[in-house]
Amino acid sequence: MKIISKILDKSSRPWYSWVVFLMTVCESVFLFIPPEVFMTPAIVADKKRARPIVLAAAIGSIVGGIIAYLIGLWLFDTVGMWLIEHFASVEKFELTKSLFTKYGVLIIIATAITPIPYKLLALCAGFMEYPLLVFIGVSAIFRTGRFAIIGFLLWKFQEKANQLVKKYSWQLTIGAIIFALLGLLIITLV
Repeated sequence: MKIISKILDKSSRPWYSWVVFLMTVCESVFLFIPPEVFMTPAIVADKKRARPIVLAAAIGSIVGGIIAYLIGLWLFDTVGMWLIEHFASVEKFELTKSLFTKYGVLIIIATAITPIPYKLLALCAGFMEYPLLVFIGVSAIFRTGRFAIIGFLLWKFQEKANQLVKKYSWQLTIGAIIFALLGLLIITLV
């Protein structure tokens, strides 16, 4: 209980928006912990922080998405080809690329609002040279919408959320990680 109080205390400070921003950038590139895990303590500690925290997560997601996209774009000839040769085939990649070209916006929306790891989509979008502005635009709208909904719910039900976070913090954190891993499992099965 003491550690939860410390986390809530630290997360109510103005600089915590930078923590949310940096962790969301990392989540968009390589972390498998959903941004809501970083957003929740600050909003639960002080509901007036909802807007800056949502904004920090949204901007961090956009920056991280651009970084992951560029990694995918720049490393396609080395890492991308190695992945295709060892885990798929050129034919499957071309089929996937044509599906991504045809349904890319829907795929981006689905990934932006579900637990499917966003970093995988961003890397693939770069690998497939999907139009960057479309990728960033659609991602920004739907990822920001997702964070805004979470932020609003935490703001609206801050007292109840505060009680739940204090009582079930570890279970909620583990649940969020499991939720993200389920998203990864869905991606690998599809």
